[in-house]
Amino acid sequence: MKTTKILAAVLLLFIWQGCNSKNKKQDNMEPDETALNNIFPIGEKGSAEWFTGNAYPTSLLEADSIYTTLAGNVYFEPGARSNWHTHPSGQILIITDGIGYYQIEGQSIEVMKKGDVVKFPPNIRHWHGASPDVGVQQLYIIPNTEQGIVEWMEAVAEEEYNNKK
Repeated sequence: MKTTKILAAVLLLFIWQGCNSKNKKQDNMEPDETALNNIFPIGEKGSAEWFTGNAYPTSLLEADSIYTTLAGNVYFEPGARSNWHTHPSGQILIITDGIGYYQIEGQSIEVMKKGDVVKFPPNIRHWHGASPDVGVQQLYIIPNTEQGIVEWMEAVAEEEYNNKK
């Protein structure tokens, strides 16, 4: 009986130390604010023809004659962004994680973060991407693809990108 009590006490001590040391490790860990939770697989690196920095687009829904809607996911590493571009039927972004920027031509740069929904009207020049320090994960939706999908333009200059007020 005495041996059983000793074994139980030693076992409890090991369990308590294991839990306590795990908590100490977690308390001392710095959170990695740049790590994002990806809900979709990261795609292949996007073309330097359309993106500055590392952007990884993945198609999720191909347009067809019934739905005429395109949907996908893009992960932008910190500092990465799209070129200026337009969409004949507009574009909708749903931000699923991180912090990003977007700009409609002639307007100030805006911040977008997890949970935000951003709508770009048809044929309006704009760009979007990650903030300098934190990446961004976004779903994109392009409706009415029978009218066209995207017209790519020039890259966003560093001075423009860094002009966040």
